[in-house]
Amino acid sequence: LPLLLEATLLRLASGSHHPFYNGFYYNHIMNDKGNGHDKVVYFNGAKLVVETPKDPVYSSNGANVTLPCHYHYEPDMEAKRKIRIKWSKLRDDYTKEQDVLVAIGKTYLAFGDFRGRAHLHQANRREASLVVSDVRLQDDGKYRCEVIDGLEDESNVVDLRLKGVVFPYQPPRGQYRLNFHEAERVCQEQGAILATFYQLFQAWSEGLDWCNAGWLADGTVHYPIRLPRKPCGGLHLAPGIRSYGLRDRHQHRFDAFCFSSALKGEVFYLDHPAGMTLEEAKQSCQDVGAEIARVGQLYSAWKFLGLDRCDAGWLADGSVRYPIAKPRANCGPAEPGVRSFGFPSKGRFGVYCYKER
Repeated sequence: LPLLLEATLLRLASGSHHPFYNGFYYNHIMNDKGNGHDKVVYFNGAKLVVETPKDPVYSSNGANVTLPCHYHYEPDMEAKRKIRIKWSKLRDDYTKEQDVLVAIGKTYLAFGDFRGRAHLHQANRREASLVVSDVRLQDDGKYRCEVIDGLEDESNVVDLRLKGVVFPYQPPRGQYRLNFHEAERVCQEQGAILATFYQLFQAWSEGLDWCNAGWLADGTVHYPIRLPRKPCGGLHLAPGIRSYGLRDRHQHRFDAFCFSSALKGEVFYLDHPAGMTLEEAKQSCQDVGAEIARVGQLYSAWKFLGLDRCDAGWLADGSVRYPIAKPRANCGPAEPGVRSFGFPSKGRFGVYCYKER
């Protein structure tokens, strides 16, 4: 982009201190001809309407997705100026919106993590749809489509939801050892992110039952209970999501609920007649052009690819687990799930490896 145009788009995104801030800035006085005579812009009486889907748009990690957005006027009319479009991502904790993309006519500029991944789809008249390629876990959430015609400014919201799996996580040193920031980090280390409340609720509705409280992405602490019992809030409470509310992100310590989505590669099992130590397991994966799998990758393979193996194997965090899609004798409980042996300091096992396609 020419430097002047790029600077203009950046200014439109930041807004800051101007009197008509809506993510863009427009003077109520415009000088069309540059002849020193100010021209006052009045509303034309037509209503600008922005339409987005009421239902969520679903996608998965690594996919491409289009967030539909269209606009029209009531009564119908033709726009007399270049339309401005702004896409923003709304944050779960209601802090400042994240700029995604701004556009003037056919020229656009994407920001931050969306640079190089976001562009407008304007195949149809009065379309302002957003295309996001190589979808990432962090892209899950609500997006605002804002359309500006002069002083007319209307917007609507699209809900992008990633198909995924929520899993509880605690580190090798035991239960309730993570503050919020440490919980964020351990989820990332396992190929995941902290889950949102909606994601935890969805997992609970699909059968997740876990008695240990864990951090969520908005700094709240919860745990999902399907079968009420005395150690988990008491027998008198109905099934549901138990809440500790907002906690101090530095001082309070809990476990974490992590969220992972579909894989770009595959998880597979390697074994050795005598088993392997953790270091030998890591080397075995490298020898076949792969890496030792992370916990989030094993959960994703179990959830989306139906990985079913009754053999315990090492994972990258030093834990030993195995995935069961079809419960059977001698393979743990009667429900599907990822079984855990914890973090053994000794022992020889197989290994679960991950390889990109």
